[in-house]
Amino acid sequence: MDIRRIGVITSGGDCGGLNAVIKGIARKAYAKGIETVVIPNGYAGLYNLVEIDNVVVLNAERVSKIEASLAGSEAGHSRVKISKIDDPDKYNRIKKGLEKFKIDGLIISGGDDTGSVVVDLSSQGIPCIHVPKTMDLDLQPYSVGGDSAINRIAVFARDLKTTGMSHNRILVVEVFGRYVGHTAFRGGIGAEADAILIPELPVDFDILYAHMKTTFFARIERSDVRAGTYLIVVAEGLQAASGELLYDESAGVDAFGHKKLAGAGKYVRQQLEKRLKADPEVEAFMKRTGMYVPGIYAVPEVREVTPGHLVRSGHSSAYDVNFGYKTGAGAVVLLCEGKTGNTVTGVEGYKIYYMSTSEAIKRREVDIEELALFESLGTCFGRRPVEFKPELSEESRHVRSM
Repeated sequence: MDIRRIGVITSGGDCGGLNAVIKGIARKAYAKGIETVVIPNGYAGLYNLVEIDNVVVLNAERVSKIEASLAGSEAGHSRVKISKIDDPDKYNRIKKGLEKFKIDGLIISGGDDTGSVVVDLSSQGIPCIHVPKTMDLDLQPYSVGGDSAINRIAVFARDLKTTGMSHNRILVVEVFGRYVGHTAFRGGIGAEADAILIPELPVDFDILYAHMKTTFFARIERSDVRAGTYLIVVAEGLQAASGELLYDESAGVDAFGHKKLAGAGKYVRQQLEKRLKADPEVEAFMKRTGMYVPGIYAVPEVREVTPGHLVRSGHSSAYDVNFGYKTGAGAVVLLCEGKTGNTVTGVEGYKIYYMSTSEAIKRREVDIEELALFESLGTCFGRRPVEFKPELSEESRHVRSM
């Protein structure tokens, strides 16, 4: 394709590595003699492009001001689904905006919702390349932002242990993860959480309570100063035993029609508190460890903590910066080669890997078989542990499984 000017869009949720994607696009385009411009505010900016007075050109001076190591996006975001815009002329309006600024093709970084719009725009004759981005890691390929979120979840959850031990608290940390638990799982393991609850598995709270009681009580009783904590990392898309997600009915839905989730951490806390208060062995434990105060402190305290958007913010991991640079640059090559409607999945050596965006955005869940190994190491997933039965396989290389 004859590409002289590329428009860059980031859409959906912010996360780590996106600024590296932008810089990778701009620098590779510059090396090929192509100009790059920012279309601000995601798909909202694309829809309103025809009314914007000017766009920011990512020349050498402007690109140097972008910090690849910072999370978030210099291009800005919005949650807008083009097909749902109440305007029958929306696609022509978008094309006029692109013509106005002489933009020959788009490179768009986002998750499954963003990718669905890439498929939509491509079907309307608008050349697009997709760079996978989602901290949830629920696309088929690895997505920029995932490693950064995992590291931040691990750090926040691990750091909370100090306050947990100071007060002998049971801590429940609620993190993102609507339909999949990749970041809760990996981040929880990184924090050495005692229990990890993910959307892929309905939780048996009696099993969780039994694991908590055995582990937490033993820690405190072994301690010379009677100090201990118990850490649970739970994804927001927690399933009750019925298989239903816990929705906040008052919160409404987002622009893509998804119900807003809230309350997984609170729900877990309440379930544990209910069992602690009903357990006749708890009072004896509290007295045995010198913690019992009549009418004031009869059962251990359970606290829920929600770091929320802190796990999206701050700095990007080195892995995401590397991945962002490579896939951003790879997207430029794909666009110039006319491989539109595709998602760049990686760059290894001289090879640029890609797949159809319609395939890339299909949901990838946590492989439940991975949990048995960690259950054999003592981690609870809210179910009866499954025996880990190793199968040996000799391979010449290790395939990244994140």
